[in-house]
Amino acid sequence: MPSCDRAHLSALLAAALALVVVHALGRFAYTPLLPLLLDDGLFDLGQGAQLATWNYLGYLLGALLALPMATPRGLRLGLPAALLINAGLTLAQVFTQDIALLAALRLSNGISNGVVFVLAPALVLEWLALRQATALSGLVYLGLGGGMLLCGLLVAITPWQGPLRWLPIALCALPLALLCAPMLSGLARGLPGNSQGTPESRLLNARNLPLLLAYLGAGLGYILPLTFLPALAREQLPAGHPLLVGNWWWTALACLISASLWNQAGAWLGDRRALLANYLLQLLGVAMPILLPGPVGVLACALLVGGSFLGTVLLTQRLARALNPDQGLRLAALLISLYGGSQLLGPWLVQHWTAAGHSLTSSFSIGAAALLWALLWAWRVAEAPSTR
Repeated sequence: MPSCDRAHLSALLAAALALVVVHALGRFAYTPLLPLLLDDGLFDLGQGAQLATWNYLGYLLGALLALPMATPRGLRLGLPAALLINAGLTLAQVFTQDIALLAALRLSNGISNGVVFVLAPALVLEWLALRQATALSGLVYLGLGGGMLLCGLLVAITPWQGPLRWLPIALCALPLALLCAPMLSGLARGLPGNSQGTPESRLLNARNLPLLLAYLGAGLGYILPLTFLPALAREQLPAGHPLLVGNWWWTALACLISASLWNQAGAWLGDRRALLANYLLQLLGVAMPILLPGPVGVLACALLVGGSFLGTVLLTQRLARALNPDQGLRLAALLISLYGGSQLLGPWLVQHWTAAGHSLTSSFSIGAAALLWALLWAWRVAEAPSTR
């Protein structure tokens, strides 16, 4: 693995902080907040699933929007703007209890999140690739793991109820966005003008199609526990059990550790072999609350899914770029669009599954089936020599 000098560290920090703002504080804070907001009577479980669906729809739209924005101007101006807008939308949730307005805010939050989640890591990946340091790219996702721990802490310490639970999260997101927006703009100025890919190259081909199909299943597979595990814990565990709150802490801690571990695993095993191991562990994690309902299943799900889903993202992004190196930014946008599209199905399926009288626990079988699909397609992916 290449050495990480001050310039590399600054680039990684810029994107990592952006992921803290949009994906940890802006998006995943909703997961530990959900059971608390249900207890506050702000909405019911069906409405909570609808709000998650609106957010994931926005995420898909944002990823699609990132595709035409993957230009020097879009990266220099559009990416910092989306980051600042996302932090502002997180703050806006403090001031309303109206379910329709909350849906609009979660949709808009998802759009800005999708733009940043595509463009910030892809920008740093391209920047590192120009300096022969691609193997460092996975360290960007340390920001997401650290951000998940941060939002868990902010949710736990807030003394308020209802929409005011978002206030500490927003007050943390705003200064972080103001700090890293100019850093990302500066990185974009260092990219060549043709970094978005040549017109003659094909975005889809036989080498990367299995990888894309696997990623389609990965989005649906991981989103169920990352949205509903705290609510599932309430279904399986007795009142007062430490894992009712602690499941999110274990998920976030596993996520924080996992980025560097999977980054190293890809460098050691090759990204394809590491991805196969990743999907197998993630499949086991989603299935555990069904196989062993109770504390063991909840904890295993938190650790295995929390410790693997970021690896899926970084290994897939790196493999895709290695299989089609002149389409790095466009492939990143396409991958996140697929991931976002399949995520969108998760809350919708859970809403209808539970409305039909089934338990939230049994809905995790949908995620397990999606990850089995992902594992089978990943088996057909070719190893790219440059990912070793």
